[in-house]
Amino acid sequence: MAKSKFEYVKDFEQEDKCLPNCWIVVRVDGKGFHKFTDLHNFEKPNDLRGLTLMSRAAADVFQVFKDIVVGFGHSDEFSFVFKKNTNVYNRRAEKLSSLVASQFSSSYVFHWTDYFPEMKLLYPPAFDSRIVLYPTDENLRDYLSWRQADVHVNNLYNLCFWSLVLKSGLTPSEAELKLRGTLSGEKNELLFQEFGINYNNEPQMFRKGTTLLRKCMNFPDSPKRVVVVRYYCDVIKKPFWDDHPEILKAGKTPEVDFVDGMDYFELKKQSGQKE
Repeated sequence: MAKSKFEYVKDFEQEDKCLPNCWIVVRVDGKGFHKFTDLHNFEKPNDLRGLTLMSRAAADVFQVFKDIVVGFGHSDEFSFVFKKNTNVYNRRAEKLSSLVASQFSSSYVFHWTDYFPEMKLLYPPAFDSRIVLYPTDENLRDYLSWRQADVHVNNLYNLCFWSLVLKSGLTPSEAELKLRGTLSGEKNELLFQEFGINYNNEPQMFRKGTTLLRKCMNFPDSPKRVVVVRYYCDVIKKPFWDDHPEILKAGKTPEVDFVDGMDYFELKKQSGQKE
């Protein structure tokens, strides 16, 4: 193709490459999701359909980006960890950030009717994204630990808040005032004394968030299939990392050839493997 006199404008473009030998974390967040969930009648404090839709959209991101080794999400956010030695899009930050966010957003809309068949989308949701680099394995583990600790803090508060509003008839302002300055133990006591709720018995998806991993499993119709699996588990403590050593390895990431979005134990039953 012949060059034009206007091609000089490309010289104004700048490439912002991620530092080498660092974990690349792309975190997507919903834009104005308080309004979105209210208008679309999400259940409070947690909507199983909405959370499962988030992990389904995240599984599509796994399928497109082969170098993602682990994902973690809760509420309206999801973090995607690219392996340290990835060279996808030459590690261009703006490319990774924009493509992950757009893939997640489009998948969220694409799968909407699978999870909300009776609720028409009133307007298209949007997700922004940011990139953070972590140079050490410890930094990465601490990042995921931070996000999971945030799940617990937010879920405990929200469960108390919405119990006071929906079951005790308090206004949102009254519920906020009652919870202001309370510690974790006090919130647990409030749930148990006033509503008979043992917080430790709440679903792990709500308390722990959703962790996505690639796992190679056998199925009756094929010898091996790499699937994206949902876990609801503690990512802070050492056993998780002992059980999934492939996360911190920088080798080749297996390509996903099947995305179902099922939980790990559901997939094991389907594949015929024993617990």
